[in-house]
Amino acid sequence: MGVWSCILPFLAVALVASVSRAAVVEHTFNVGNFSIRQLCQPPRIITAVNRQLPGPTIYAREGDTVVVHLVNNSPYNMTIHWHGIFQRGTQWADGPAMVTQCPVIPGGNYTYRFSVAGQEGTLWWHAHISFLRATVYGALVIRPRGGAKAYPFPKPAKEKLVVLGEWWDDDVYSMERMAFMTGIPARHADAYTINGKPGDFYNCSAANQTDKFEVRQNRTYLLRIVNAAMNTPLFFKVAKHSFTVVGADACYTTPYKTDVVLVSPGQTVDALMVANAAVGRYYMAASPYDSAIPRGPPFSDTTATAVLQYVGVRHKASRPVLPRRPAVNDTATAYRFSSSLTALLLPGRATVPLSVDTHMFVTVGLGVSDCRPEQLLCNRTSQIFSSSMNNASLVLPKDTSMLEAHFRNATAGVYTRDFPDTPPVFFDYTADASANGTMQYTTKSTKVKTLRYNETVEMVLQNTRLIAKESHPMHIHGFNFFILAQGFGNYDKNRAVRRFNLVNPQERNTIALPTGGWAVIRFVADNPGMWYMHCHFDAHISLGLGMVLEVLDGPTPETSVPPPPADFPRC
Repeated sequence: MGVWSCILPFLAVALVASVSRAAVVEHTFNVGNFSIRQLCQPPRIITAVNRQLPGPTIYAREGDTVVVHLVNNSPYNMTIHWHGIFQRGTQWADGPAMVTQCPVIPGGNYTYRFSVAGQEGTLWWHAHISFLRATVYGALVIRPRGGAKAYPFPKPAKEKLVVLGEWWDDDVYSMERMAFMTGIPARHADAYTINGKPGDFYNCSAANQTDKFEVRQNRTYLLRIVNAAMNTPLFFKVAKHSFTVVGADACYTTPYKTDVVLVSPGQTVDALMVANAAVGRYYMAASPYDSAIPRGPPFSDTTATAVLQYVGVRHKASRPVLPRRPAVNDTATAYRFSSSLTALLLPGRATVPLSVDTHMFVTVGLGVSDCRPEQLLCNRTSQIFSSSMNNASLVLPKDTSMLEAHFRNATAGVYTRDFPDTPPVFFDYTADASANGTMQYTTKSTKVKTLRYNETVEMVLQNTRLIAKESHPMHIHGFNFFILAQGFGNYDKNRAVRRFNLVNPQERNTIALPTGGWAVIRFVADNPGMWYMHCHFDAHISLGLGMVLEVLDGPTPETSVPPPPADFPRC
């Protein structure tokens, strides 16, 4: 057994100790409408949890069980997704509407129960229905069982949550409904936010609209950065300060020094920051990365701010120093950050599988389709925007969730098991002037990819430029995956294989595909159930940019989908 003969006894002792000290972390999420004022506009009604924006942070330790009682006092159907939680043995708690559950109706309730065993770091939770995650979201922090001393990096003096978001002076539910009915994508956000507040760069002097964080000189702080924005990757900087990235998507990374962090929707980054600037006041800034080429729909070219203030500042009225932000189309900076992270190798942690059972080549991008019958305000004399993976544009079922159909072996009329491993036609995916007009048309489907339990999958994700090329943040529920390589242009296997990192590739649950480029990911399908894979731009989800992985049961009850809980919501 070599070195494992030394390590395994310690792991066994640690496991027993971890289980013995595991706790139940319990919350009640009252989802309802309340009035809030932003950007010095008149108050408006939003949907949120416990009247908070962001919603309450869940703090747990590795190995704990989390129990959340969802009480839906809103006028809308509701589900909550625990973004990045594996849900092994609790597949019914994953949350995406009509994939793993039917929604909780107004006046209804449902208890989510799941374990956070084997996971440490920053994750988050959000609504997974309509556009309601614009305001229904919050952080989920999993600390090591041994406390801050068990971090594989210097113990920080304090931790700070930095939850980035987008804000609409609008009813986001009605906005989504109108976008669907007309086939015209919803408009861009009015502002970006840091911890629910836009800051004072929006010509608004309201004192309560800027988040503040106090630090002491020469102390180290752990920033837990979450991008909860609906449609926009965001650059994050702090004036006169730099970072050491130590985690991403609740996976430890080799320490990486940088003065700018890029976080795409769905992603999280843990970064250490030393407060080593002169005593003063400094802006934290979140600014957009617009990756679309040619330029896509209008977006909010603005900056959200928060204030970092040192203890001992004498002139509190002085204006903070603003960092120099990257240009909105600075793809070079975005790619340098996203491609530079590597995993921190630790005993007992998963390593990249070296053999592959199934190879997939999946194109990702925007196209067009015909109006659907239920899109009553759609212009039927022309085609509308659509999106797809391998030319299959996902439509979720209406009456039965996919997981229930899978569990009861009653899939007829719910989904089909024929998602293709390759696109129907191979073409020049990313050419600036390609003659690919005939490839723009996509068809709506309920196709899923079926995998055997414990099957190793390698998937090439290839961006297309049928309409525009951009950086799609692709998220897989139920799994982490290893990013072996990424680059620009069309995927060339012979060249790419030579670049594969099979030693310490970064491990994530959401990858920002390079603009007009590709990435190779690899994972083991060791989690039975129905797992949504989709772009984390909500505007693209509603257009069909997603598919579902069906992982068959394993040989034992522990490797099979259990029966649904007694209070499982029904359609």
